[in-house]
Amino acid sequence: MFLSDLLAEVGKFMDSGGSVLWAIVVLLFVMWTLLFERMWYLRGAVGADVKLALDTWEARPERRSKRARQVREKIISEVSIKVDENIMMIKTLVALAPLFGLLGTVTGMIVVFDVMAFTGGGDAKAMAGGVSKATVPTMSGMVAALSGVFGLTYVERNAEREKNLLEDHLTMDH
Repeated sequence: MFLSDLLAEVGKFMDSGGSVLWAIVVLLFVMWTLLFERMWYLRGAVGADVKLALDTWEARPERRSKRARQVREKIISEVSIKVDENIMMIKTLVALAPLFGLLGTVTGMIVVFDVMAFTGGGDAKAMAGGVSKATVPTMSGMVAALSGVFGLTYVERNAEREKNLLEDHLTMDH
């Protein structure tokens, strides 16, 4: 009973926002899937990549030459590429969320103008549906972007920490 009521309310909300709201939902799903994947990677799988990098570096007989510095930079770059994977995509999705909301605003206002042209502007009830289609996607796009900013900040902070720790552990002591 509770689940069916919840689904009915979600359906009403999605209808009030128009078709652009579905695009925001898909964007939000993809964005948080990528964020959770990065969080999972940074919590566990990055350790194996860092260990392999450290083992490769420790296996070198010397670490002071120009060639050793180049190898060190290569190792750091390879791990950094793995750590930063999908972060640019997440940033792009965060930036797109408010733009999708703006698209919803424009399409909703077109509905309002259509109603005004058809009724002469005197039917406030008929215009309310268009106003809803204009404001709900705007709000949803902003909420999606804000949630993505928080998740992205967390992921970027942890990624930087992992990269800095790797650099600190790849010493050029002998």
